[in-house]
Amino acid sequence: MNYIGSKLKLSNWIKEEIEKVAGDDLPNKTFCDIFAGTGIIGRRFKTKVKQVIANDLEYYSFVLNRNYIGNHNTIEDADELIEELNNLSLIDDGFVYKNYCLGSGSGRQYFSDENGKKIDTIRQTIQKWKEQKRINEDRYFFLLASLIESADKVANTASVYGAFLKHLKKSAQKELVLESAEFETNCNTHKVFNEDSNNLINKIEGDILYLDPPYNQRQYGANYHLLNTIAKYEKFKPNGKTGLPEYKRSAYCKKGEVKESFDRLIKNANFKYIFLSYNNEGLMSKDEVKEIFKKYGSYDLLTKEYQRFKADKETNRNHKANKTFEYLHVLEKR
Repeated sequence: MNYIGSKLKLSNWIKEEIEKVAGDDLPNKTFCDIFAGTGIIGRRFKTKVKQVIANDLEYYSFVLNRNYIGNHNTIEDADELIEELNNLSLIDDGFVYKNYCLGSGSGRQYFSDENGKKIDTIRQTIQKWKEQKRINEDRYFFLLASLIESADKVANTASVYGAFLKHLKKSAQKELVLESAEFETNCNTHKVFNEDSNNLINKIEGDILYLDPPYNQRQYGANYHLLNTIAKYEKFKPNGKTGLPEYKRSAYCKKGEVKESFDRLIKNANFKYIFLSYNNEGLMSKDEVKEIFKKYGSYDLLTKEYQRFKADKETNRNHKANKTFEYLHVLEKR
């Protein structure tokens, strides 16, 4: 997925630096990714550690992590399930088509009419299979993750769902083809949560805590609202031109609240090693993070220059720089 804040390009660097600091005896360590997003960093450690704990407040992220992190056994009938879903007769009265496709009269064009109908058809069928007990929890989240990622490939947006494009771009004109969200198999069991990080931190413990919170005021619940809609598939009244649902705004996206929330998270963290990914445009400054970390143990800072997320130019966010700096703040907690 083309995702704001994605650590895909940085994941090898982050993994290497974490291993340098805390990598001794990884097979006996618990690794937690508490702002997991699409789960890129947790996936890097899935087969390396005793257990991964993944968490995110957004439900679509929970679905992705429940598949990529939570699933660890091969799904023998995956190809058959995917093929059957790809060949269903389409319905035309589903929630996505009625509210987010132009042909329904909604005024919104997040997907082509055919793709909106196919999303509805597949989503309703997955739910029906679950209720009929044809598929178990592992298959359910595997299929949901497959649908979310396949739908995202044909979305008529400039990478995020804050607005749709006036005309269908080339990728949005393509037919949605459901593709398997393949995950790594291993013998360990992992935990996946859908909670506020500051609440969850009081219930878990481990060895390595990786933090990748939102950097700024852009709320993921708004930027990726349609993925939540597909994942939850609950009826609501879409608001305004963009069809936004009501959503919770994270304290990490609020200038007046972020420092207090972050300090409380670190204070309550029962982990020896804590790593924070944050960039030079975040709501907290480098020095503010340093000040908080040094209250709780030994501190270090690593820096890497990298290419800015490309949707910034497409959505005219007035950023002149093509590159930004990623900070990896390191704390060995006492």
